[in-house]
Amino acid sequence: MSESSTGKAVGVGDAEREVVDLCRDLIRIDTSNYGDHSGPGERLAAEYVAEKLAEVGLEPQIFESHKGRASTVARIEGEDPSRPALLIHGHTDVVPANAADWTHDPFSGEIADGCVWGRGAVDMKDMDAMTLAVVRERMRTGRKPPRDIVLAFLADEEAGGTYGARYLVDNHPGLFEGVTEAISEVGGFSFTVNENLRLYLVETAQKGMHWMKLTVDGTAGHGSMIHKDNAITELSEAVGRLGRHKFPVRVTKTLRHFLDELSDALGTELDPENMDETLAKLGGIAKLIGASLQNTANPTQLGAGYKVNVIPGQATAHVDGRFLPGYEEEFLADLDRILGPRVKREDVHADKALETTFDGALVDAMQTALVAEDPIARAVPYMLSAGTDAKSFDDLGIRGFGFAPLKLPPELDFAGMFHGVDERVPVDGLQFGVRVLDRFIDHS
Repeated sequence: MSESSTGKAVGVGDAEREVVDLCRDLIRIDTSNYGDHSGPGERLAAEYVAEKLAEVGLEPQIFESHKGRASTVARIEGEDPSRPALLIHGHTDVVPANAADWTHDPFSGEIADGCVWGRGAVDMKDMDAMTLAVVRERMRTGRKPPRDIVLAFLADEEAGGTYGARYLVDNHPGLFEGVTEAISEVGGFSFTVNENLRLYLVETAQKGMHWMKLTVDGTAGHGSMIHKDNAITELSEAVGRLGRHKFPVRVTKTLRHFLDELSDALGTELDPENMDETLAKLGGIAKLIGASLQNTANPTQLGAGYKVNVIPGQATAHVDGRFLPGYEEEFLADLDRILGPRVKREDVHADKALETTFDGALVDAMQTALVAEDPIARAVPYMLSAGTDAKSFDDLGIRGFGFAPLKLPPELDFAGMFHGVDERVPVDGLQFGVRVLDRFIDHS
């Protein structure tokens, strides 16, 4: 990629202008994922993406795993097709949103206060739009990437990827032939340390998942009687123990690397066993980092009974459990000890943890691209407390990173945007991301 005398990338001007409209268009397609096939828009989003790719000469394919649950995949030929290919993947579904809670309608794509507002603005229609904008501009101008790139815009990530990435990996693995590395969401965003240093957190690890249903069976009876075998009481006590339990801090390779980088940036030694003080210095990203220190198990649903004067024979609860790489067995053993013998535990959805090293040519390309657009940038690894479609692609031997580059204002609570109210992304952040992503592709 050539550069102007100012050092700016040449050839991405149209992409910078287009990315905002692409992001707004995607937000306006309601792709809410309720986990039960009732969402209205994944097929529409897949068709929109396919149309935008076909307009510039690509041959996208749409794969529908269930009625309305559709993903779009395309391949771009690189200058050297013999090299291993790169996957850039994003999901088009979003978690639901209640418009009454928002400042601006979550499916309006409104621009206000320098931001594009709406459900999916950061999770992750911003990256979808950046990818589309960069690819469209490169195709229009005939700028081939150094190697083949596979593009995947996926359904169902917000409910575990069964009808998106997992479906494609299991049923159409040939789409990803030759792919060895991938980038996707929840990484590459900035944390301003001071006027001389901005850290960009690249996701190199993510916690594993056990979404669980807990069940206690008791003895049904009349609500007016003395009753010593109440399923609700037994389950409530177990859920209370679990919800209040603090799992021990475990220093993974990724956490150790992150703390070393942060120690250097802050000029102070950081103790992983005394993280409250450290987290207090991290502003909005403290939520993301704090949840990567230990296993977690958060009760999210309770259910029992059908009438006020009937003691039910069964009570249930659902728990969102997440475990650190290398600590799944410890996590499950802790759960059973905390819950006790009366509680039956069964998985609703489970998936593995991931962790890769922060090195190699792809990491170098990230750092090079970031510094070219932000001279005080430093890429550092971190662990995502949640999970992404990278788990499915890992089964094909694809090494995944979270790299959706955004330069953010220090005051923006970026972590709070994920699944939160008033989700929004700065317009200049989208344009920054386009420039970085374009440079990254050239160096990848």
